[in-house]
This record gives sequence, C-alpha cells and structure tokens, in this order.
Amino acid sequence: MSSAREAPLAKVHILLVEADPAARQATLSALAKSGPRSNIDAVANGIEALDYLHGRGVHSERDTRRQPRLVIMDTELPQLDGLAVLKAMRADPRTRAVPVVMLTATSDRQTLDGCYASGANSVVRKTDDPAELQRKMSKVHDFWLLVNEGDRPSRV
Repeated sequence: MSSAREAPLAKVHILLVEADPAARQATLSALAKSGPRSNIDAVANGIEALDYLHGRGVHSERDTRRQPRLVIMDTELPQLDGLAVLKAMRADPRTRAVPVVMLTATSDRQTLDGCYASGANSVVRKTDDPAELQRKMSKVHDFWLLVNEGDRPSRV
C-alpha cells in the first residue's frame, strides 16, 4: 500500500458490526488489506454498535464528535437487528450522515427494500468465498473512503 493512499486514511475509522465470529474475522482481514487494521473497530451486536456510536458502556471514553467514516453492518444481529440500529443512526444527528453498508445473506427483495427504506447507503451480499469477500470489501473500502466525499450532510 502506498503512503499516498495511507495518508488520507490515517485518522479514518470503520465500524464493523457482525455477530458471527468467523465472518467478522474474515471481513476484518479483507478490510485490513485495503487500509490500516488499527482503524477498524468491530462489535458483535446491535446494542454494542449503538453503545460505540453514542459513547456508552465500554465505549464511554470514545469521542462521539468523531464518528466512523463508514459503518459496515450485518442485517441479522442479536439483541437489536441491523435495521433497528440503522434507524436509530438515522434518527440521531451525530450519526445521521454516516454512510452505512448493510451486509445480507439474502437476495430477498423485501429485505433489500427494507435496508434502503431504513437509510442504508448500499447493500452487499455476504459470501463465504475469501477471494470474493476480498474483492467486495476492497471496493466498499475504496469507494466510501477514497472516492466518496466524506462528511457531507447528504447520504449519496
């Protein structure tokens, strides 16, 4: 990775919200190939995602004025599902404009429509193929962190 690519990403954070430990680790590894691993935080459920974003509980020391540049979140989460977290994010001025990429194992039209209706910026189908996962996460990373103009009030 070139230093020109690393420089704009030095202080940029991604939040990954994924309940399945194997899928979480695979996605973290895929994302780490596109940018610094130290800039990727991961949580395992919807409650912890909101705690992270709102600086509560174990995340109470986190400065909530600096939200992640991107949230990548599974639709199926324990305790509070991905769509409920997404709706809570869109209702909060601190997280309203944070881009959210939803991960789903289904191609069900109702699920996809529900993601977009709840405020998702994009939906990506999950995969067990490491090479395909790497390609997808590289494209997600590059678009949302390098191509898209961040910190804008609109959500593309």
